[in-house]
Amino acid sequence: MKIGLTYDLRDLYLSEGYTEEETAEFDRADTIDAIEGTLRSLGYETERIGRLTDLVQQLAAGKRWDMVFNIAEGLYGSGREAQVPALLDAYRIPYTFSDPLTLCVSLDKAVTKRVVRDHGVPTPAFAVVQNAAQASRVDLPFPVFAKPVSEGTGKGISPASKASSVRELQRACEDLLARFRQPVLVETFLPGREFTVGIVGTGDRARAVAVMEVILKENADAEVYSYENKEWCEERVIYRLADDQEAREAARVALDAYRALGCRDAGRIDLRSDARGRPHFLEANPLAGLHPEHSDLPILCTLSGMSYRELIAEIMKSALERAGLSHGVSGDFQAAVRRTAPRAVREAAL
Repeated sequence: MKIGLTYDLRDLYLSEGYTEEETAEFDRADTIDAIEGTLRSLGYETERIGRLTDLVQQLAAGKRWDMVFNIAEGLYGSGREAQVPALLDAYRIPYTFSDPLTLCVSLDKAVTKRVVRDHGVPTPAFAVVQNAAQASRVDLPFPVFAKPVSEGTGKGISPASKASSVRELQRACEDLLARFRQPVLVETFLPGREFTVGIVGTGDRARAVAVMEVILKENADAEVYSYENKEWCEERVIYRLADDQEAREAARVALDAYRALGCRDAGRIDLRSDARGRPHFLEANPLAGLHPEHSDLPILCTLSGMSYRELIAEIMKSALERAGLSHGVSGDFQAAVRRTAPRAVREAAL
């Protein structure tokens, strides 16, 4: 079975003049090496595709794959994470992880919170600030927390994100609006423990692998899991498995949110507890980082006894089951194309 790999390589974008902040969500070369090496160890044939423009060129040239292992984040637009999956859907090529709808919804943190809230999942009260003037009209008790509405990897999160007054909130919003040119999510600040829950599988078969507590050291940015804390996590953060009553409730809330959003194959859900120890949903990560030693999902899997190889195997198992494919039988996909695809796509794929 031939597996294509789609991804955004950070070094490539840096060489083209993009900044460290602009490329913060993109993958290091050793992440791609680790994924490809693991897939090969599992018996898959692999081929590196690269970013969206590379995929477009290769599809136009007639290239096809039985499945694509997709971790491409995209660069522009509110649908940037959905661009590669949408294109693969158009060509009826199955892929790992979530579909375009889930990726669009989960990228916008405000929309995500509305969806999970409608499913009964607890999440902090919030407001969306479109311009600096709206910051003074936010009707939430202080302290509050401000962050870009559609960024990941802690981008835009710093100690200044926690605001204890209208003036502090205005300053935070003005900075974020100018830097990221997108709305700012403002939500009630929760003072409790911070968790991230790793999940594998899809739908009813989804399960929480483990709950990991994020504990900041004294040299870390205080009270916030900031971009700098994530980037220098080895020096600033303690990651510890948690299995007490509060952590188990975090796992339940995370699974409810994961299923409500339609996440597939694997992902991470971030939560924080209120002053009474009740975990609340913060955000979803349906394209969680997969660096074996630096990314939260592999870290928590390793702590729980699941190896990196087992994690990749679980992702592929879920994706193959969804697509109705079996490991090692390339003809399955070609037969499906013959049965279901429009004539132009059938001819291009065969």
